[in-house]
Amino acid sequence: LVKNRKIVLVSRPIGWPSLENFRMEEEEIPPLSRGQVLVHHRFLSLDPYMRGRMNDGKGYAPPQPLGQVMLGGTAGEVVASRCAAFSEGDTVVGMGGWQEFSVVDGELPGQLRKVDTGLLPLSAYLGVAGMPGITAWYGVRRILTPRSGTTVVVSTAAGAVGSVAGQLARLAGARVVGIAGSPEKCAYVIKELGFDACINHRAHPDAFSLARALADACPDGIDGDFENVGGIILDAVLLRANPFARIALCGMIAGYNGEPIPLATPQLLLLNRMKLEGFLISEHLDLWPEALAELTQLVASGQLRYRETIAEGLDNAPAAFLGLLRGENFGKQLVRI
Repeated sequence: LVKNRKIVLVSRPIGWPSLENFRMEEEEIPPLSRGQVLVHHRFLSLDPYMRGRMNDGKGYAPPQPLGQVMLGGTAGEVVASRCAAFSEGDTVVGMGGWQEFSVVDGELPGQLRKVDTGLLPLSAYLGVAGMPGITAWYGVRRILTPRSGTTVVVSTAAGAVGSVAGQLARLAGARVVGIAGSPEKCAYVIKELGFDACINHRAHPDAFSLARALADACPDGIDGDFENVGGIILDAVLLRANPFARIALCGMIAGYNGEPIPLATPQLLLLNRMKLEGFLISEHLDLWPEALAELTQLVASGQLRYRETIAEGLDNAPAAFLGLLRGENFGKQLVRI
């Protein structure tokens, strides 16, 4: 029997999570039943949403169960199959979780998706051509709808979602201003991704200071905001927003560890007749094929660039996840298993 190592959640964090919230376990994988597929994971995706699911509270998805393998996107290859739709050697992506192997019901629609590693590297299907890229695509194409002459602001601009969102807005003709967490990230966003400007939010302790920096970077105001953070960043954007500006609300990282995130000037939403739309990409599965086709073509043609931060080994997944929450990654955070 094949041995599988997995990381489970053993306790719910209060405030910032720690390594003590996780535990490595080992189990034997039983023989496959009819219709099942055994996938050997090569890459694990780490994403900010996982922090929210560690809490035992109301959210858009059920909490991560204690004592069970941590949920997460995976990319790997089929090593055994009793399902006609999948063969040994197929490269696939799914939600296999923080473990080396997963047994998947291959006959259940949406559990596994074959990917072509002749077009893009396998890891890219967890980032720029995966859930983060599709999230960026939806927020930009369906909510912000940027065009020439408009200005779009993107928070976490050096991250997996923000980096794609900014590039898509730039390709649509907009002036794009990023917000990131270090001078190095800002330099990457401008020099490698082609943003017009980038602001290091750590140099600005409050919304008014950040709003002044946005005023300099966005002389014509802000028409679109791809918002991943909330808190003082969203407050600052509201202070510089133009009438009829749009906000694609993708994440509220500022409150993931239980911090209060009140909105300082909500009246500006009304005064500027703004549209603020929160969205979950899992509710728009019908658009994934269109988004993936465009993203894959843009990456293959060199018009869309991406970067990955890769931790080595499943053992290092918890530490890499904590680093992601602290903003230590550039681009997509992965674990090579």
